[in-house]
Amino acid sequence: MVTLPTEIDVTNADAVQDDLISVISEGAVLLIADMSKTTFCDSAGVSSLVRVFRRARADSSGMRLVVSTLAVQRVLSITGVDRLMDVFPNVATSLAGPSGQGPG
Repeated sequence: MVTLPTEIDVTNADAVQDDLISVISEGAVLLIADMSKTTFCDSAGVSSLVRVFRRARADSSGMRLVVSTLAVQRVLSITGVDRLMDVFPNVATSLAGPSGQGPG
């Protein structure tokens, strides 16, 4: 599990992406990106999450997002990311969640 920053935007999206990809590169079977404390995520952040998700799939890893703030949930819904990958309201449910990796 990787805890993501309070804000993910153009200034730190690449670093967030690098951190998440490093976990996948170390052989993680399931990556949980904990965004429960993230209150803002712009298009650069969303793009980074999608790139990490694609990398995880290419490496046969799973990726789940933990999102508890309405603002971030809304961004993921508007962009369709919530239909691409599994999104959970808290870490506990992400750990107990289904083994499937999103509808896509």
